[in-house]
Order: sequence, then C-alpha cells, then structure tokens
Amino acid sequence: MKQFLKFTFASVLGFVIGGLILIFLLFSIIGGLIASSSKEEAGELKTNSVLELKLDYLIQERTSKNPFEALSKGGLNNGSSSGLDEIIKAIKVAGDKEQVKGIYLHVGIVPADYATLEAIRNELIAFKKKKKFIIAYGEILEEHSYYVASVADAIYLNPAGELLIDGFSSSTPYLKGMFDKVGLEPQLIRHGKYKAAGEPLIAKSMSAENRQQIEAYLGSMYNNWLTDVAGSRKIDVNTLREIANQLKVQSPEDAKNYKLINDIFFEDQVHEVLMKKVGVTKMEDIQMISTAQLAKHYSGAPFSTKDKIAVIYCVGDIVSGEGDEETMGSETIASSLRKAKNDSAIKAVVLRINSPGGSALASDVIWREVMLTKAVKPVIVSMGTVAASGGYYIAAPADVIVAEKNSVTGSIGVFALLMNANELIENKLGINIETVKFGEFADMGSPERGLTQAEKVVIQKYIDRIYDDFITKVADGRKLSKETVDSLAQGRVWSGTDAKRLGLIDEFGGLEKAIEIAAKKAKTTEYRMVTYPEQKDPIEQIVKSLSGEASVWMMKQQLGAQYDWYAQINKLLKYQGVQLRYTLPINIE
Repeated sequence: MKQFLKFTFASVLGFVIGGLILIFLLFSIIGGLIASSSKEEAGELKTNSVLELKLDYLIQERTSKNPFEALSKGGLNNGSSSGLDEIIKAIKVAGDKEQVKGIYLHVGIVPADYATLEAIRNELIAFKKKKKFIIAYGEILEEHSYYVASVADAIYLNPAGELLIDGFSSSTPYLKGMFDKVGLEPQLIRHGKYKAAGEPLIAKSMSAENRQQIEAYLGSMYNNWLTDVAGSRKIDVNTLREIANQLKVQSPEDAKNYKLINDIFFEDQVHEVLMKKVGVTKMEDIQMISTAQLAKHYSGAPFSTKDKIAVIYCVGDIVSGEGDEETMGSETIASSLRKAKNDSAIKAVVLRINSPGGSALASDVIWREVMLTKAVKPVIVSMGTVAASGGYYIAAPADVIVAEKNSVTGSIGVFALLMNANELIENKLGINIETVKFGEFADMGSPERGLTQAEKVVIQKYIDRIYDDFITKVADGRKLSKETVDSLAQGRVWSGTDAKRLGLIDEFGGLEKAIEIAAKKAKTTEYRMVTYPEQKDPIEQIVKSLSGEASVWMMKQQLGAQYDWYAQINKLLKYQGVQLRYTLPINIE
C-alpha cells in the first residue's frame, strides 16, 4: 500500500508540476508575443526599407488579435496572419513613406480567392504610380500567385521552379451515392432552378442549370484573369489563352520565352537586383519589413476628428444570435448597426460583406436594421469574395453596392433541407422508433421518417413565400421591377462583372472605393474610421485557439489537401432548416 501511495503521489505531483510548467510556458509565450508586438509598434522605419509581401496563407478580411492565428488558420507557414485590411494599409504606407524604396513580392502557391487578390493587385497598381519598384520572385507560381505577380516591374522564377498556367477549374463532390449506402435520404425543397446549395446531397451528378451558372461565372473570372494579366505583361489576350489551353509553359525557359517572366534567377541573384534598386552593396543594409510591421506605421485621421465613418464587417455564415470569428450573428450585426445609427458623429455606414448567406430568419433580422439605418444616414455595401443569397439579401437595401469584378453574388433563392434517416435507423442499425402524436403534422421533419406529400406541399408554400419576399425586397432596394429581379434570381449566381451589367451592383472596387462613396454621400471630407463588431480580446482568442481551433489545425495536418473536402461536406450536413445560402465550389484551380 505504501508503494502504491508513493507512486500515486509521485504521479499526481508530476502531473501538477507538468501543468504548472505548461502554464508558465504559455504565459511566457504570451508575454513574448505582447512584448514583440510592442517592439514592432515602436520600431523605427529605416532609410533603405523594402516591404516583403508574402501571400502564402489564407487571407482573412480583418487581421485577428489572436497571436496564434497563423497556426490555427494557415498551418505552419511563414507565421503571417495579416488580414486584407492590414495588407492594404502596409502597401499604402510603402507608397507614402520615403524610407520605403519598393516592394519585394515573394510569391508561391496562394490559397486566397480571386476577389481578395484583385483588391491587393489593384492596391499594388496604385502603389506603382508612386514611381517605386515591385520585384516578384517565386519557386512555384500558379494562376493565383501569378495574378498578383503580373503587376510587378520584373518577375523572376527559380531555375528549378515552375510556372503553372493551365486555366481555371472547379470541383464539387456529389454525395447521393454515399448517402444511399449508409441509408440517409436528404430531402431538399427549394425555389429557384439554379439554387444548387443542397444539390450535391440529393444528386449523383451536376444539373444542367448548375453547370450553366458555374461555367458563366467561372468563365467570367477567367476572362478577367486573362485580360488583367495580359494587360500587365503586355501580351495579347488570345496568345495568353493559347498558352494556357496548350500548356505551352513546361519549364522556366518556356516562361521566359513567352515573356511571362523576366528572367530565371536564384533568390540570391534576385537579392542583387534588390540591392541595385535600393542603392546598397549588402543585403544586410536593406530593412526587409513585413506587412504586420509596416501597417503599424499607418496613420489615419487624428482621434480628434469629429466626423466618423463606420465599417461593419459582415463575415461568414449568417446565423441567429451572437456571431464569432467564423459566423455573422444576427444580433451581433444588428447591434453594430444600431450603434452606428445612434451615434451622431457617424455620418455614414459601410457594410463589408463576405458571406455565402445562411439562415433566412437571421438574414431578415439584419435586413431590418440595415433599412432602419439607411433611413437615418447613407449605407454603402462593399462586397468581398462572396455576397450571395443571404449575403445579397442584407446588401440589397444599400444606397450603393460596390464589388470586385471577381466577387460572387446573386444566388437569390431559398431552400430547406431535412434528413430522412429511416433506412439507417431501422434497417442498418436495427432500431425501432415508436411515436405517439396528436396532430397530423406534429412530427413533421423528424429524422426517423420521410416527409409526406402533404408536408412537402406545406414546406414548399413556406419556401415560395420567403422567395417572393426576397425578390420583392431586392426589387425595392435596386429600383427594379419584381419581374426583372425574378428573371435574374431563381438562385442563380453571378460574377461581379455580370452583376454590374445586370444592375445587381453599382460600382467596381474594394473597401476603399466604398468608403470614398460613403464620405461623398455624407458630404464629409475629414473623417476617421471606426470598425464593428469589436474584435475579441487576445486572451479570449488564445483560449479559443487552444481548444476548438487546435482540433481544426490537427485535422488539417491529418487530412492535408483533403481537408477542404471534409470541411465542405461537414458544412453541407449542417444546412438544415430554411436557408438563403450559396455554396462556393471547393476549389478554383
């Protein structure tokens, strides 16, 4: 017994000591991160500085306060977690500060979407007007990275590297065969022949309507890519299309021969180019500065400036209640709108929407607050990667809608998804469920049985009513006839390019363009920016990272490139209830 108690005590003591050491290490890391952040804020910008811009991670709308964001979101990359807001600020500072001589664009495989890259690309084009240089270098470049790199004064490719130019493609998994095997029957009721968010659950192959809309907006984005890249590299568009169609670039030499790059260099040779551009003889004499560091030198209007413009970030799936970093909670956004509406110093509101939609009810709650705010002051929408379905629902009332050419929008349609698990429960698992009810529809939607025809009719009427309300609100907001909106709706998705032609958006541009329009509408020339919803405290973010986000990171490490498939399927299975939602293809390659 003494031996048992001794070993037990030793084990417990070891566990406690280990836990204390872990806590000590955690706080040491936190302290180091905070100290590091403080040093960066106080850091001096040296004379021969160059912004080193790396885009090899998933770029969020806003820079997170979470110091572990790079680990949880992007895996073990270069440690960067600058959001789009911080990247844009850094490029602006690079253009305005005399100490910054140029930009070193270090590119590779970029997981960002084309609307985000378009915003960065346009800011780089504006930077070039400052008569400063942009040098791009990569070991492996593909369409995403090359889209940004193409604006550079010179592009250099590693001698053993690759430039992959082969066109655009997208893939979507269709799951009916799997569900048939396990005994699950997804029951989809929808309004809109193009409403394809739940289609992969009920079909084994893509419908003609869904293929038509994907070909339309993917083709539009590809044409934008060809036009933009050809213009920057001074290559004929048809020549560039032929290069992709025939896969003519199969070596760095091919890339140089077709004038897609300037030369084939190792990175040390690119460093020599940088030194010559800056006017130094040693690489150590150049201060290579990150986006996070340089963005800290950004200074907007002073705090004493009376007028304000509010930017409300509406990001993620639309859900009821409070939101988080991944979702747009109706109460969170509604509260932000109320604050902006009731603050007399805020002269205009910009909604930055990056959302595929979600709950119909939650979307309507947000829509109402947008309408109430619009009655008091200008409301401008800036669309990011996607502002579709519920994302478009809340955008429709705005005074002006601004989007990138590569934004995905529309998807004006409604669907409801219920899951019939009768086959799985009874025949696969051998479980018998007995139900006692009063009322014919009392157990409607129960997973142990399928919908009756009468129940389908009831739900369809509900869906149709919501659809009619949707197109009515869009017609009112966009000053279009209801018939016109219906012809553009039916759940169909549009690129920003097509949406402008059809009257679903007003202007091309990013967040900065929307803010300029908001200021003009509010008749103010001196203003400072405020953002909502307020971001969580870093300590809260750390706690979250060490729990839920840690498991996501581990899953990514286990599944690798297949994680996107897992995440997409997992989302599809959560789409139960009435939805205003669009699901993007898993990948655009």
